[in-house]
Amino acid sequence: MENEDIEIKLVLKAIQLKHGYDFSNYATASMKRRLKKNLEEAGLKTMSEMIPLIIYDKEFFNLFLHNLSVNVTEMFRDPPFFLSIRRQVIPYLKTYPFIKIWAAGSSTGEEVYSLAILLKEEGISEKCIIYATDFNENVLEIARKGIYPAQDIRKHTTNYQQAGGKESFVSYYHADYNSVIFDNSLKNNIVFANHNLVTDGVFGEMNIIICRNVLIYFNKKLQDQVLYLFNESLRINGFLCLGSRETLDFSPNASLYIPVNKNLKIYQKKKSNLSTGSRSI
Repeated sequence: MENEDIEIKLVLKAIQLKHGYDFSNYATASMKRRLKKNLEEAGLKTMSEMIPLIIYDKEFFNLFLHNLSVNVTEMFRDPPFFLSIRRQVIPYLKTYPFIKIWAAGSSTGEEVYSLAILLKEEGISEKCIIYATDFNENVLEIARKGIYPAQDIRKHTTNYQQAGGKESFVSYYHADYNSVIFDNSLKNNIVFANHNLVTDGVFGEMNIIICRNVLIYFNKKLQDQVLYLFNESLRINGFLCLGSRETLDFSPNASLYIPVNKNLKIYQKKKSNLSTGSRSI
């Protein structure tokens, strides 16, 4: 084993022992890139030099954790996905008296507010509750505030229009210098909460679980573990939505779902795995 690989294992072990975050089953190449980014930003030469800082320097670790988590997102990201939710999933949800939605790995919240806008336009927001979760408290705080750079608003507006938006996008926010602040009413049915997909448990009985572009950073073992968690948290006839490069095809629970839109990775749970009686990973 290369010296750098040994050091990476020691860094990840220090994080787990001191802070309780388990990154050991993240995809190796992705984790190595992000650790090297931290190394460069800290002006250090070797991975092992980060260990004392991880243990003793809270400010360093908070920045370190922010760099380790994946926070690439935008309003109405992948407009065809949101258009499919609007056309193929919402009509089904309208038949329910109450709807529970889990946005897992919600990052800084852009996609959560996008979902809130969509639900409002479809007239069902009052009977919905969205649980927006992430393991990174720093990005959750950004999401709670709902304040984003004004420079991104043109892209967000285009996405919204392509996703079948029914209003003027500007009606959902107001500009303040170099930022845009989304309307507080959008937060009425959103609960922001800390939840770690690696270590935390089942999350209620959901009608929809949306976790897009998170699993790609996990190895196969952790992917199966998280998909099991989603399966246990999703009610029969509920919808599971993954990212464009993610799939249920090789999951042990794949047979429990049917594709609603295979290209956009929207699945509906049609069966229970009660026959197995145990965790199938």
